[in-house]
Amino acid sequence: MLQNLVEFFRCPEWFADCELPLRIPDHLAGTLDAVFAEDPVWPELPEHWLSDSSAEELIEHLRRERYAANETTVGALMIRRAYYLIRPLLTVNWRRHLQRFFLRSWTSHRFPRWPVDRTVDLLHEALLLQAMDVKGVDRVPFIWFWPDGHSSCALMTHDVETEAGLRFCASLMDWDEEAGISASFQFVPEKRYSVSPANLQEVRDRGFEINIHDLNHDGHLFRDHKTFLRRVQQINDYGDRFQALGFRAGALYRNQEWFDALRFSYEMSVPNVAHLDPQHGGCCTLFPYFIGKILELPVTTVQDYSLFHVLSTYSTDLWRQQLSEIVNHHGLITVIAHPDYLIEERARQSYKSLLAYLNYLRQNHETWITKPAAVNDWWRRRSSMKLVWKAGRWSVVGPGSERAQVAYAMRQDSQLVYRLEGRDFAPVLTSSKADVPSNALG
Repeated sequence: MLQNLVEFFRCPEWFADCELPLRIPDHLAGTLDAVFAEDPVWPELPEHWLSDSSAEELIEHLRRERYAANETTVGALMIRRAYYLIRPLLTVNWRRHLQRFFLRSWTSHRFPRWPVDRTVDLLHEALLLQAMDVKGVDRVPFIWFWPDGHSSCALMTHDVETEAGLRFCASLMDWDEEAGISASFQFVPEKRYSVSPANLQEVRDRGFEINIHDLNHDGHLFRDHKTFLRRVQQINDYGDRFQALGFRAGALYRNQEWFDALRFSYEMSVPNVAHLDPQHGGCCTLFPYFIGKILELPVTTVQDYSLFHVLSTYSTDLWRQQLSEIVNHHGLITVIAHPDYLIEERARQSYKSLLAYLNYLRQNHETWITKPAAVNDWWRRRSSMKLVWKAGRWSVVGPGSERAQVAYAMRQDSQLVYRLEGRDFAPVLTSSKADVPSNALG
């Protein structure tokens, strides 16, 4: 049984109860060969053929970032400790220069693919195409990825790093409300600033969501397992106190093998591609996935800090490119925008343009813009739904199935395309701003 296939597509198990070798598509073979050439776990892909069991293992290997395990060296940890020791003394300008220096070779990374990586999703598609060949069918019904027939999904998340950012949250909520977007705020519970019950209540009263952001954001949460286990007890307690369902680690430091100690429903620390983050790697998928009992909502776009202070641009072109590609492949958009870095006027204008583009995607391309808890609830419900054949058609059964729709995966020119019953999705064009109404750009 190709269990990953069933879990990803929520297709009838009949389509995946077969044994087959996975033929890595040519456009993926070169990429994976380059990744695993120096990887001690997967030294090579012999002749690009894998059994069905190792295909499942390969998908988990990528999603769990095991290919990047050797990135966490003693030297890297020493540099991280030294940086966070002096960080409180550094201005944003000095931090920017240091981070640019340490990330100076980011363009040399061949994997994951920048600026959006779909390797895991393409592997799922390759598996399904081969299962279709074995079963002799030209299309496979499955439960569509998003509720109510939405083409894709988008989350706006705000990590609050400093006292100045905390003070700016009210203004940021004003902008989000004006755009009709409800975001989540991730608060650092210790040392950085004091989060009062009044702060939390204001966020809730205005319809926003509250999550936990690290413990004290000192860069040491994942330093070693003992430190993590000691701190995670406090983090879990703060989660209960703040009534938070979700967690995100500071600076997106992470070790997915330890996530089972987190007492949260979902987690948001794993980038799709992490070239501009202090920890290299990436989960290579645009969709949520389970790590044991916890649901991972991957970060699929460049952070505002990286855009403004590492790439030194206030243009929204990169954001637009990422968002368009994600929508065209029906994935999850997750944006991290810090109130701390949106105070400056140029940053404000960039963020407002991003909000306008998200609204354009919602109005013209049926993107579901919601909060992380809603995605967590939907993806968990979808994971327990089933397709059944009754009265001459496929139907979805299970809690929440009234929001689910049947879709079909079909072969088109050796690739997989998706169709909802009775309609197609128009692709998002990114060549210019001509596809966005002028009044949406602000």
